[in-house]
Amino acid sequence: MDEPRSGKVPVTVLAGPYGHPFHPILVTVPIGAWMASLIFDIASRIVDKPGFLTQASEWLIGIGILGALAAASFGFLDLLAIPGGTKAFRTGLIHMSINLAVTVAYAVNFGWRHGTYAGQGRVAVGQLVLSAVSIAALGASGYLGGKLAYRYGVRVADEHTQAEGFVTRTGAGTDTGRASRHAGQN
Repeated sequence: MDEPRSGKVPVTVLAGPYGHPFHPILVTVPIGAWMASLIFDIASRIVDKPGFLTQASEWLIGIGILGALAAASFGFLDLLAIPGGTKAFRTGLIHMSINLAVTVAYAVNFGWRHGTYAGQGRVAVGQLVLSAVSIAALGASGYLGGKLAYRYGVRVADEHTQAEGFVTRTGAGTDTGRASRHAGQN
C-alpha cells in the first residue's frame, strides 16, 4: 500500500527541492509589479505630467502578468502534491481560482490601457478601480497561500528537518518543545 501524500514532497523536481518550493519566490514578481502599478496609477492622478507614470504602470501590469503565469505553473505543481478531498486541497483550489481571476483582470486592464496613454494622459478612474479591486483580491489569495504554508505546511519541511536549524554548535538544541506544545492549538 502506498503512503499517502503529505503535500510536503514535490510531485516533480521542477517544483523545487523538498522544503524549498519555487512558487513562493516567484509570486513576488506579480505582487511587486502590480503593487507598484497601483502606486503609479494613484500618482498619475496627482502629478502635473503623468505620462511616464501611466506608461510605466502599463508595463508593470504586463510584467506582473508574465510573472503570474510563471508562478501559477509552479503553484499548480505544488497543488498536485496535496491530497485531494482535504481542507488544504480545497484551500489550494480557492487560492488558485482567485489568482487566475486576478490575472485575467490584469490582462483585461492591460488591454484596456494598451496604447491609450498617448504619452501624457492620466490613468482612467475605471482602470485605477480595477487595479485596486484586483490588489484586494490578491491580498485575499495571499492570505490563503499563507494558510497553505503556515497552517497546513504545504511544501514545508517536516519538524524534524526544521529542528536541524536550531541545533547549536555544541550540539545541544534550543527549546523545540514549545512549537510542539502549540502545534495542536491551531
